[in-house]
Amino acid sequence: MKSAVETLNPTRVRLTVEVPFEELKASLDAAYKKINQQVTVKGFRKGKIPARVIDQRFGRGAVLEEAVNDALPKLYTEAVNEADVNPLGQPEVDITELKDGELLAFTAEVDIRPAIEIPDYSGIEVTVDAVEVDDEDVEKSVEQLRERFASTSPVERAAAEGDVVTIDLRAEVDGEVLADGVAEGVQYTIGSGELLDGIDEAVTGLEAGGEATFTSTLKGGSAEGKEAQVTVKVTTVAARELPELDDEFAQMASEFDTLDELKADSRKRLENMKQYDQATQAQERVLDELLKLVEVPIPEKLLEDEVNTRKHNLEHHQLGQMGLTLEKYLELQGKTVEEFDAETKEQAVKGIKTQFILDELVSREKLNVNQEELTEHLMRRAASSGMSPDQFAQAVVEGNQVPMLVGEVARGKALALVVESAKVVDTEGEPVVLDDDSDDTDEVEEAAEAADTTEEKTEA
Repeated sequence: MKSAVETLNPTRVRLTVEVPFEELKASLDAAYKKINQQVTVKGFRKGKIPARVIDQRFGRGAVLEEAVNDALPKLYTEAVNEADVNPLGQPEVDITELKDGELLAFTAEVDIRPAIEIPDYSGIEVTVDAVEVDDEDVEKSVEQLRERFASTSPVERAAAEGDVVTIDLRAEVDGEVLADGVAEGVQYTIGSGELLDGIDEAVTGLEAGGEATFTSTLKGGSAEGKEAQVTVKVTTVAARELPELDDEFAQMASEFDTLDELKADSRKRLENMKQYDQATQAQERVLDELLKLVEVPIPEKLLEDEVNTRKHNLEHHQLGQMGLTLEKYLELQGKTVEEFDAETKEQAVKGIKTQFILDELVSREKLNVNQEELTEHLMRRAASSGMSPDQFAQAVVEGNQVPMLVGEVARGKALALVVESAKVVDTEGEPVVLDDDSDDTDEVEEAAEAADTTEEKTEA
């Protein structure tokens, strides 16, 4: 076999391959054997039909077509290895010459991973939010805990903000009661904003047995988005009673003996949360700066596939689970189709660039992933997917996705290297020291997700 490679652009090549006919013998034999099992000829046992009879009855062309289809994957792989290119996705193959007994020639055009030069990134500097927890933050946190331990007691007075009312609802559109627009015994806290717009004003001032009608746009159900006349009847009114903020509350709501200890713990928890947010922010901003430093040509077909994948996942999975159409989603977001397409393309480009750059760093820095790191990552992914670790691991193995998870961990480690070498300060000008645990942040997960798509095409 003789092959040559022609660079069409930084992300696409054309392989030209010529194969002497004798190298197709194994595929020709396999073609005759396959056809033998599929056809019958009077006077011959199934599977024992001579090649010359198959040629006479069914045509030499059918045999050659079967043989070429059998040989092409192997021949293409050999040509790729000889050319030392990293293909992405399926090639476009064109048979340019097929001379029976003499020669098979074909071309294969395919996208490839572009060559990337990563400059010195040690000079990256980013600023992140300072970790600040004031007394007001602590008081708000304790008050939220206090709300969880609130009790209610019936009252014989008009409902007011903060009260819990039990209500019956009936929604009508164009004078007709909706089949799914009737509900009874619904508990609602006035002022929470958890039901329909306008309900707070309607029930405030009503006593048990009181009724009011208001107009509201329905947020779900068969008439979602339509304006409805809603009748609400209050059946009970209950006042919420909050426990006293004292040591007794601390003992009831936590493992602490005093309110001061509870507040100190709340402060520490808030500081940890803000430190985590700070670390995530640092990684996002360092990654953005890294992307600015590196020129990355984007394969057109890969970008097209990634955009289509993102649109499909949003429309058929995320929005489908919420009962929304893409049109309704765009309406709620206040975006045009053109704005949505541009935003999706921008996100896809960023995801592909991130994957290419981090993969290059993994290769350059010779980063490896050990079993412990892979297991920890699998546990995190299982938790975020809502599956048990065993279920998630089984799904990964059955889907041949272990290399994908390894790639995610490796890319996380590559980003950690870049963050470690960057200068990170907070808005107060103080240096920020980050934990070396970067592959579980949202930004790295998003990069890894984009990498999954590309990696699947590479495997193909």
